[in-house]
Amino acid sequence: MIKRTLYFGNPAYLSLKNAQLVVKLPEVEKNDSLPEHFKKQSERTIPVEDIGVIVLDNKQITITHGLLESLLENNCAVITCDRKSLPVGLLLPLYGNTTQNERFRNQLDVSVPLKKQLWQQTIQYKIRNQAAVLGGMRQVVVKNMLVWANEVKSGDSNNIEARAAAYYWRNLFVEIPEFTRDREGCPPNNLLNYGYAILRAVVARALVTSGLLPTLGIHHHNRYNAYCLADDIMEPYRPYVDELVVKIVDTGIACKELTTELKAQLLKIPVIDVMIDGQRSPLMIAVGQTTASLYKCFTGELRKILYPEKV
Repeated sequence: MIKRTLYFGNPAYLSLKNAQLVVKLPEVEKNDSLPEHFKKQSERTIPVEDIGVIVLDNKQITITHGLLESLLENNCAVITCDRKSLPVGLLLPLYGNTTQNERFRNQLDVSVPLKKQLWQQTIQYKIRNQAAVLGGMRQVVVKNMLVWANEVKSGDSNNIEARAAAYYWRNLFVEIPEFTRDREGCPPNNLLNYGYAILRAVVARALVTSGLLPTLGIHHHNRYNAYCLADDIMEPYRPYVDELVVKIVDTGIACKELTTELKAQLLKIPVIDVMIDGQRSPLMIAVGQTTASLYKCFTGELRKILYPEKV
């Protein structure tokens, strides 16, 4: 079942009652001029088991410990945002699988050659998906990217990823001459940053559900990064975020400020349709298939990660 992504951008009081998330609005609760029946009708309830991701984007949001406990027990990812409304924190359950200890050990025992092979596969899928977005959205030559994907070696020792990225970003936003892909760069970098943060949370949640440690990557190993594995596994999924951002930009809408309307469109990322294993699936479900296949690679049951392919 596809889980819901909830966004809270206004002051709210979030609590738990009968396994339901209860949403109350302080402005309504404290307004004595409103009738009681209206106040009660303003309350919303949502089954906790239906929630996959929650985004908290207001300093005046209050959330009870009981609700947090229930959300984590149901493998929900809780994202908190900073004053610029950009995701700054991610809360995940400590235990997402019944065989957690065994799975951690299998992950810790993975050999370096296997990690390099898995990274090779990851980059190949990423470049192919980038080529599909670039060819589909900008109708530019992508045969070179497909050739590069086939040239990726174990561990991407020849750094084909960087070569493909340079060509990709140079041609994706040609109508914005000053654009370079940089976290602090000009728009639509702000949209990309927000979209990737949502994607990262979805991937991290799926890794925990599969009983894996999001910290221990197959390639990324920054000592200050708590989500190295999530950053690895999300790579082939990034082009789906890029494609959504391109569609938004092409409408001509102003992107300098990350408005509520823009966030609403980016929060659709978990339900984007992708093709994986020959079937259409919402991105959130596909990510779960990817992380499950990754664990099987760690145990030796598989030699290939299951990633989506853009067509």
